[in-house]
Amino acid sequence: MARPARALALSALILLAAVVPAAAADCAADAAHGVDWRRCRFDQYSLPGADLSGALLRDASFLRTDLSRANLSRATAFRAKFVNTTLQEATLDGGDFTEADFTKADLAHASLKGADLRRARFYQAVLTGADLTGAQLAGADFTRADLVGALWIDGKHVCGDGPRGQCN
Repeated sequence: MARPARALALSALILLAAVVPAAAADCAADAAHGVDWRRCRFDQYSLPGADLSGALLRDASFLRTDLSRANLSRATAFRAKFVNTTLQEATLDGGDFTEADFTKADLAHASLKGADLRRARFYQAVLTGADLTGAQLAGADFTRADLVGALWIDGKHVCGDGPRGQCN
């Protein structure tokens, strides 16, 4: 292809990319496997038992939301906010929750097996009886979190009754 033809083809692609909008999140969609809720707000919603497996939840907000027994396995929830959210017995296995905020969230008996929780914030969160087997925790903040009875990342060590924020 001649150089001017390549430049013309490249210009046409750039123009087309600027005109065709990227796929947008559907914040009005019902909770479902693979739903796209990027940057959506679901503060104070009641979604117990919702199937959000494989969902796109990047930068979404679930402040004070009931997600008890919800399935968030393999969800992409980078920087999502779960502040004061109920996630009791929820499944977050294999999900990407990098930099997510779980401040004061209730994750009692939740399954976080193989979840990416790097730089996630669990300030004063309840993780009693949670399963963290294989989770990535580099840089995660567990300040004042309740980890009593949680199964640690090695899948063998159960956290005892010790200082909050520490797995003893």
